[in-house]
Amino acid sequence: MPQMHNKKYEEFAYVLDYRPNSRSSLIKGRDGTIIQAIGLDRLTLLELLGNDDEKFSITEKLSIGKDGRSKILSVLGKLSYDTLTTESRTSIPDILELIVADNESHYVNYFNNSHAVTPRLHSLEMIPGIGKTFLSQILKERENRPFTSFSDISDRIKLKEPAQLIAKRLIEEISGDAKLNLFVRN
Repeated sequence: MPQMHNKKYEEFAYVLDYRPNSRSSLIKGRDGTIIQAIGLDRLTLLELLGNDDEKFSITEKLSIGKDGRSKILSVLGKLSYDTLTTESRTSIPDILELIVADNESHYVNYFNNSHAVTPRLHSLEMIPGIGKTFLSQILKERENRPFTSFSDISDRIKLKEPAQLIAKRLIEEISGDAKLNLFVRN
């Protein structure tokens, strides 16, 4: 059971969209460079207040932790998917692929360690493109030896672009389209 004082904050976030001379959608009276971003570890959608003297770019990785935060003045709060700008929604797929690639070992371990959710449904089947056939191949191959990379998964079971499939699943979870979240914790 998580305790409130152990709350985990994002240390890094990727810029989805930024608007100079804009208003916060979360905090009345806060204006300046408003940034919509997605956190690296917990995939939290965030609104940030950027330093007006700084330049920002979409897909840029920012330090937003308590220490070493130079371009960001403050984290204004969490956003919901439906409050994102069109630009942010457009940026999400590419940025999620970057996040998945940056954390390859974490997601490859998911292929190695995931298990059944119900007697009829394995959590791997919740990833787009993985049905019963791929599931049985994955389970058989990981018994022989654990997967070491996305290319190892592709080579051994002929699953094309596993990183993109994970990114598609992440979009479903972030947008609220998934009934059960595998990766995103709110």
